[in-house]
Amino acid sequence: MKIKDTPLKDCYIIEPTIFEDDRGYFFEKFNENKFEELTGMNGHFVQDNISKSSYGVLRGLHLQKGEHAQAKLVSCLEGKVYDVAVDLRKDSPTYGKCFGIELTAENKLQLYVPRGFGHGFSVLSETAVFSYKCDNFYNKESEGSVLWNDKDLNIDWQLPEQDVVLSEKDKISPTFLEGNF
Repeated sequence: MKIKDTPLKDCYIIEPTIFEDDRGYFFEKFNENKFEELTGMNGHFVQDNISKSSYGVLRGLHLQKGEHAQAKLVSCLEGKVYDVAVDLRKDSPTYGKCFGIELTAENKLQLYVPRGFGHGFSVLSETAVFSYKCDNFYNKESEGSVLWNDKDLNIDWQLPEQDVVLSEKDKISPTFLEGNF
């Protein structure tokens, strides 16, 4: 496993070491000890979630607040997504900055999104199966969000706007400046 920095403090790309032969491939998706050794961050996860979405679906920008904040380790198991992390930690040197990366079943990359970040993704393939490992349990009362097309964040979701499919909740999220995080 290789850990690569992103422009955002404490947010990392995880690249697995893949062993391939004529039978297929094998790789270690996650190793808590290696992760902690390479990043100095806690890598203990307590909840796994999977979502399946169609082309154009945009999920985000979401977060859990307060004592229910979650760090996430995300990957795309099938298809292709554009994954985005936004640093919403007001005391961070990268507060208000965004990072996006294409995650695919083929590249097998993962993104570690720390607590205090907003997170979302857009589906670029016909369908995508997306995996989230979370280090804290979900709590509905602790949900937070930021408007997906916030002008201050100016995120390029890699989709034509007319193709974007949103939940009702994501259509009415507050802006970055309104900040409910």
